[in-house]
Amino acid sequence: MKTFKKITLILVAIVALTMVGGHFYFDRKFTPPDNYLSVYHEAENVPIQWNVTDKNPYSAMFLQVNLKGIEQPFFMQIDFGSPVTLFYAKSLASVQKMYPKLVMPDIMQNQVALQFSIGKMEVSSGSFQLINYGEKLDFSKPDAINIIGTIGTDLLEKRITTLDFKHNSCSFTENLPTTGFVDFEFKKRRIILPARLQNKNLQLLYDSGSSNYELITSQEDWKNYRNKGGRIKTEKGNSWGNPLKVITAPASQTIQIGQTDMALTEVTYVEGTSAMQNFLMRSSGMEGMIGNKLLLNHKLILDCKKEKFSIE
Repeated sequence: MKTFKKITLILVAIVALTMVGGHFYFDRKFTPPDNYLSVYHEAENVPIQWNVTDKNPYSAMFLQVNLKGIEQPFFMQIDFGSPVTLFYAKSLASVQKMYPKLVMPDIMQNQVALQFSIGKMEVSSGSFQLINYGEKLDFSKPDAINIIGTIGTDLLEKRITTLDFKHNSCSFTENLPTTGFVDFEFKKRRIILPARLQNKNLQLLYDSGSSNYELITSQEDWKNYRNKGGRIKTEKGNSWGNPLKVITAPASQTIQIGQTDMALTEVTYVEGTSAMQNFLMRSSGMEGMIGNKLLLNHKLILDCKKEKFSIE
């Protein structure tokens, strides 16, 4: 599953930092490329389209986008676990077949020159990354959710971003009042939010591409946070071929993120990672990961240039 792959990637990065010369390895391997986006104007109150599954009505977030010169609407996932905005080669192959003069991916270089709009905001680059992902698109249905790519955190460097989960909308603006904002870390375009739980200060990775779990943490902290005797749910996961076990239990905690208190109703940990990886995860200073599920009744505002945020 995507969430577990990201956790493993983080663990690998932490291991690299502890090796001789690990700092330089980390910089080469995990530092994102330069921000190649050109962004003009703003987008306000753009509706969020949720991907609904049998198990989760909020499994992924999408925004409608329009490619320059094409009336057909498309969608891109809001995935702030990705440090770059990118497109899916398999999906763009369908678009290219329909509009060969407007979409011309460079398969050899794994990049494409495009301009797309979100509301009134225009985003363009001569070198969007392409990945071997996606599927054949359905142009026969006007209401089809044709997904062509991922919106990453490079866009957050260009605009202040508001995810309004109360009203299922998203905005990208140039200026906002900063009253009530607090500091967060934006390391290598990763969003690390300060939190407090059981009188303990935490640093939590926020990944908008994940909605299945409220808080993923270590087994030791999972034991402290969960309700004793509560019903435990176990699921199977897979990370690059390695089997994982995902254990979730009910909780009755209050977690403070920034200056906002929120109800933490469940907590999760993952089995299958090594004891050394778990130790390195804790010693790195990052104590877990949150997705959208914890924020569904709130509004999150991120000013990544100034490294300030608020939750309402």
